[in-house]
Amino acid sequence: MFASPPPSALRHPPRTPRPVPVPRVSGAALPLPGPGTVTGDFWAEVARRGTPVVGPDPAGDPGHRSVTFLWRGSPATRAVRAVPNKLADPRDPRATAMERVPDTDVWHVTLRLGADWQGTYELLVDEGGGPAPGSPKYAAWLRTRRRPDPFNSQTLPRRWGGEPLHWAALPQAPGQGAWSLPCPVGARGTLSEHAVPSVRLGGTRRTWLYTPAAACRPAAGAAPAPGSGLPLLVLLDGEHWGPVLGVAGLLDGLIAAGLVPPMAALLPDSVDADTRWAELTCRPEYLAFLTEELIPWAAERLPLTSDPARTVLAGQSLGGLTAAWAALAAPHRFGNVLAQSGSFWWPNGPEAECLTRTLATTPRRPVRFRLSSGRQEWVALPAARRLRAALAEAGYDDAEYHEFNGGHDYLCWRTELAAGLPKLLPGPAA
Repeated sequence: MFASPPPSALRHPPRTPRPVPVPRVSGAALPLPGPGTVTGDFWAEVARRGTPVVGPDPAGDPGHRSVTFLWRGSPATRAVRAVPNKLADPRDPRATAMERVPDTDVWHVTLRLGADWQGTYELLVDEGGGPAPGSPKYAAWLRTRRRPDPFNSQTLPRRWGGEPLHWAALPQAPGQGAWSLPCPVGARGTLSEHAVPSVRLGGTRRTWLYTPAAACRPAAGAAPAPGSGLPLLVLLDGEHWGPVLGVAGLLDGLIAAGLVPPMAALLPDSVDADTRWAELTCRPEYLAFLTEELIPWAAERLPLTSDPARTVLAGQSLGGLTAAWAALAAPHRFGNVLAQSGSFWWPNGPEAECLTRTLATTPRRPVRFRLSSGRQEWVALPAARRLRAALAEAGYDDAEYHEFNGGHDYLCWRTELAAGLPKLLPGPAA
């Protein structure tokens, strides 16, 4: 058994300030009105173009853009802050604080970003009624003052509910097209919700089961021979990927396009934040749930493969950490790891990066890795790079690792999941 790290009492990543602030640009990506002028025409132009407004890099570099976030204030507005995912540091709120054009309702901040950036963002608006700016409780209070961006219709559901997040993608960012690949109605699979009994976790665990279209499924009956049966994706944090983000549509499109073979997918629920911290931190009981309870439960309903080389365990953040650890602990069941922004810094404390350190003393497992992390994830990125180096040192020559220009963000993880599945489970067109 691959060793389990000791539990950590700290349920948060290391508190590390952003080493380099995101560069601000003076002015904006479109002409701003002058002080004290009427702004109706300006806001009409903003509505036409949408926000954030993207313009050329002031330095003339085609690999960068100026990106202007805007807010139309009221006489009560005291402050506005743009909070793009992992571009804004809560320890340095002034870095993305908006400025007001004097005697107008125009608030703005412009950042210089790589042309391949994409990410979600929030707008925090102080319209009075709270603590005084600069007081000890002000920053925490302002984080509760979220406001929708009225000029951006692009949204992504927020984890654990609440108002959706707005998002933006610059011209060279990876596309989201895989999530809208066509699939004929008769070739679409089904996503069904189940309560899976679990002695290991206690009670039942809500799980979503994706079943490919009947025409694509092997005939039910006898147990599939080795190397046959449906390939399997186990995707953690299933309550978000399944009914909220609609991963069934992604799988339908990838299968219809021949980029992956017809496959089944199991999406277990993470329940809530406390349960997630307790279970998705390299816990043997959770691994036993996956291998001894969840997959056998599904195998009673579908002819699943027993071949680890045709099984993918996927996750993000703590789910990415658990996916990597679980595959190394149970290579007889999981032969592929697809992890985005894995929390490889875990546990937070003196035993940090236990998974990386353990690799150095463990024989190579027959596991393939496809890992990715965001270049803006200043806390998690150094640990991810050290894990990559440890994998190379341990002989995982087929491990893939790359960095995307984004943060700890489901917008980016959608792209990475869609790109990674055809790499690990290629279909005839891949």
